[in-house]
Amino acid sequence: MSETLKVPTMAEYMAEGKQPEVLFWVGCAGSFDDRAKKITKAFVKLLNRANVDFAVLGTEESCTGDPAKRAGNEFLFQMQAVTNIEVLNAYEIKKVVTACPHCFNTIKNEYPSLGGNYEVMHHTTFLKSLMEEGRLKVEGGKFKGKRITFHDPCYLGRANNVYEAPRDLLRKLEVELVEMRKCKKNGLCCGAGGGQMFKEPEPGNKDVNIERTQQAMEVKPDVIAAGCPFCNTMMTDGVKSEAEGEIEVMDVAEMIANADDL
Repeated sequence: MSETLKVPTMAEYMAEGKQPEVLFWVGCAGSFDDRAKKITKAFVKLLNRANVDFAVLGTEESCTGDPAKRAGNEFLFQMQAVTNIEVLNAYEIKKVVTACPHCFNTIKNEYPSLGGNYEVMHHTTFLKSLMEEGRLKVEGGKFKGKRITFHDPCYLGRANNVYEAPRDLLRKLEVELVEMRKCKKNGLCCGAGGGQMFKEPEPGNKDVNIERTQQAMEVKPDVIAAGCPFCNTMMTDGVKSEAEGEIEVMDVAEMIANADDL
């Protein structure tokens, strides 16, 4: 069953003199990376299903500056951040939701000191609130009874203490949730944070994403659930080298959106 995706822009809302309930910050990965685009589409599908009045910035959205800042280029970060803040403030944005923990962490924690103050939510927290308000139905469908392990993104978990929202959503899918030996506060990075996504790993005995994938494989999951496009890439690469074809890597939003697909 294909659903037509409605994605209005802030410019369109402004032209009608209206404000959306929430701004969906898509992020660079969600806009340009072919794999992450599927997460964006799945999340939009859920927003439409729940009748959420949302908008995107479209071409007015620029990189949050997270990769520049983590790689040590504070000057470039501030240039990127201030540009975005000017756009957000001009539209009088109050509430932002994003499927990328890097964007989430940067807009939530780094933008206020530069004049950008917003309520910022990760998409799993927002989906959980929609579910609790009865606006979104979460059913197991094809994932019912499947063994799922959730990989905690660093910028969602340890940096912002969001651990339960993604797990609560997964439980609603009636899956068998199994935890890796390193999870939550003791979780292990996938290897992509801090600007590492964009360079080759340092010489060593083993790539971090391989180490993390092996930890996931120990609990024999059918699906490794993720909540970050960077983590998704790293865990997918790990699975390709360790267990191709045996384990899927999926964002929590994709699982909810596609649970009823046969």
